[in-house]
Amino acid sequence: MRKSLSLIDDIEINKDLILLLVIGGLYSLGIFLSNTFVNIYLWKQSGDYVTIAVYNLAIFIFQPITFILAGKIAKKVDRVIVLRLGVIFLSIFFLSVLLIGDQATKYNFMLGSLLGIGYGFYWLAFNVLTFEITEPETRDFFNGFLGVLQSFGGMIGPILAGTIIAKMEENIGYNVIFTISFILFICAVAGSFFLNRRQAEGSFHFKRILQERNNNNNWKRILYANAFQGLREGIFAFIIAIWVFLITQSEFALGTFNLVLSGLSFLFYFAATKFIKPALRKKAILTGSLILYLSIFIILFDINYFRLIVYAILIGLAYPIINVPYISLTYDVIGKAWKAKDYRVEYIVVRELFVNIGRVTSIAVFLIAVSLFDPEKAIPYMLAIFGLGPIFIYLFTKNIHLGTKQKKEVLIKEQITDEKNR
Repeated sequence: MRKSLSLIDDIEINKDLILLLVIGGLYSLGIFLSNTFVNIYLWKQSGDYVTIAVYNLAIFIFQPITFILAGKIAKKVDRVIVLRLGVIFLSIFFLSVLLIGDQATKYNFMLGSLLGIGYGFYWLAFNVLTFEITEPETRDFFNGFLGVLQSFGGMIGPILAGTIIAKMEENIGYNVIFTISFILFICAVAGSFFLNRRQAEGSFHFKRILQERNNNNNWKRILYANAFQGLREGIFAFIIAIWVFLITQSEFALGTFNLVLSGLSFLFYFAATKFIKPALRKKAILTGSLILYLSIFIILFDINYFRLIVYAILIGLAYPIINVPYISLTYDVIGKAWKAKDYRVEYIVVRELFVNIGRVTSIAVFLIAVSLFDPEKAIPYMLAIFGLGPIFIYLFTKNIHLGTKQKKEVLIKEQITDEKNR
C-alpha cells in the first residue's frame, strides 16, 4: 500500500506525486525565466530569422534522438537517473550560453543541440514518471496542477527577466537571468534524490510499439494528433516572441506579454482541472482548438502591441482548455494499450517522436520559405497554415473511445506496485 499525504476531493495524493510537481515547477520557472530570451539574445546578435530557426531546429532534432537513447537507459537503469541527466544537460546549456556570450550566434546549432538533449532526457523521464505515479483518477488533478505551476512560472519568469534586463546593462542582465536558471535546475536535481527509485526490466522494443499503431486505432489517432500538435509548436515557439520584441524593442514588453498569457492560463488551469471531467474532454478540446486557431487572425496581417496582448489573453484561455483533457487522454490511451505495463517507456518515446516530427517539419518548411520569399510576407501564411494543428488534434481525438472504466490500467498499476514491493 502506498502512503498518501492527503485527500483532495477524495483523491489520494502521494509523496512522489508532490515531488514530481515540485520538480516540474522548478523546471518551468527556470525555462520560462530564460528560454524565451535566448531567442531574443540570438536575434539581437544576428537580426535574421534563419539563425533563430536553425537554433530551434537543432532542439527538435536532438530531442527525439535523445528520447530514444533515454528510453533505452530507462529500461536498463532508472527513470529518476534519466530525469537528473536531463536537468544536468539543461544546466550545461545555460552555463554554455553564459560562457559563449556575444559569440552565441556562431554556436546556435550547438546550443540548440544541448537544449534538445536536456529536453529529451528530462521529458522522457518526466512523462514516464507521470504515467507511473498518477492513476486514472489523479491524472486530471496532476496535469491541471502542473499546468498551474507552469503558468505561474510563465507569469513570474519572463516579467522578472524582462525587468532585470531593462534595469541592468544588456549583457549583465542576460547573464543574471541565465545564472538564476542554472541555480533552479541544480535545485531540481537535488529534488530528484527524494523520489523513489523506479527501475524497469526487459529490452527496449521501440520498433514494435511504433508498429502497434497498425493494430490499435486509438494509439494511431493519438500519435497523429501529437504530430499536428508539433506542427503548430515548431514555428510558434519563436516567431511570436520575436514579433513582440520587433514591435516594442523591449524585453520588458515581452515579459509583460508572457505575464498576461500565463496569468490567464494560471486561472484557467484551475478551472479546467475542476470542471473538465472525462465526459467533457472532447468538447473541451474542440472549444480550445477553435479559440487557439481563430486568435491567430487578430495579429496575422495587422499587428501592434495591443493586438498582441489580446492574442495573449485568448491563447492563455485556450491552452488549459485543450491541454488538461488532451494530455490526460493521451496517458489514458497508453494506459489501456497493448502491454502498457512492459512497454510504457516505449509508448512515451514513440509519442515524443511524433510530436517532434511535426516540429521539425514546420521549421524545415519555414527555412525553405524564408530562403525563397520575403519573410515578412511568407510568415503570416505559414502561421495560418500551421496554426491549424489544434483543429486536427480534435479531429483525431474525437474518434478515440476508451470506455467508461479504467480496469485494464488499474490492473497494470497494481502489477507494477506489487513488483516494487517484492
